[in-house]
Amino acid sequence: MNPSRRPLIAGNWKMHHGGRTGIELAQAAVKLTASVPHVDLVIAPPFTALAACAHECDESRVEIAGQNLWPKDSGAFTGEVSAPMLVESGCRWVIVGHSERRQHFGETDALVAEKVAAALRGGLVPIACVGETLEQREAGSTLAIVERQVRAFVTAIAADSRAVAIAYEPVWAIGTGKNAGPHEAQEVHEAIRGWLRRESEALASRTRILYGGSVKPDNTRALLAAGDVDGALVGGASLDAASFGAIVQAAEGLAGR
Repeated sequence: MNPSRRPLIAGNWKMHHGGRTGIELAQAAVKLTASVPHVDLVIAPPFTALAACAHECDESRVEIAGQNLWPKDSGAFTGEVSAPMLVESGCRWVIVGHSERRQHFGETDALVAEKVAAALRGGLVPIACVGETLEQREAGSTLAIVERQVRAFVTAIAADSRAVAIAYEPVWAIGTGKNAGPHEAQEVHEAIRGWLRRESEALASRTRILYGGSVKPDNTRALLAAGDVDGALVGGASLDAASFGAIVQAAEGLAGR
């Protein structure tokens, strides 16, 4: 963790907590902010709970993210959600290119890049996800795959002065209980920082690179202690207020030293 960048912990609720329980979880996140002054918090409820959770987080330090968006602002795209819709629902952030979107819905690097550009154009800050499969890691292709994914959208984020986030999520670690160790995470995060630096030093300095993939209270501190790990995109552990709180507190413990 670099002291020049505030740590960011984002909770991706995926297809959970789309109603009353989502409101309760958002309330718990708001209460958490009182004890973590050095950490930025983002929660990504399902679309059905966005506006309600945004209402609960209004005037607090908890910010809301959409889990996905369509790159057009409006039109005949049944079932999709646009950047303007997310903004009107109370979102400041949006997750783009999550491995589950790439795996289950066939999202390509080109589509992810289009979505990143649409998010920025629409006033949202993207959390752009990258990561390799187990097969790619075992073939020694991790850095080549991640570099290809980053290069697809780097021009868009370099042209914008806002501090976006990139989440490195090894696909083999998502929801499996396995996770990259601190050394493995730092290796990829350092490489991503280097690719950003080729665009500009300012881009490399302002971009927060998060780790995602079976982040839990017992491994958070070691992961965040790595120099280029600026926070975490948390999946399953963000669905429980106590476990999410423990992760955020671990980040605070490092950031507040």
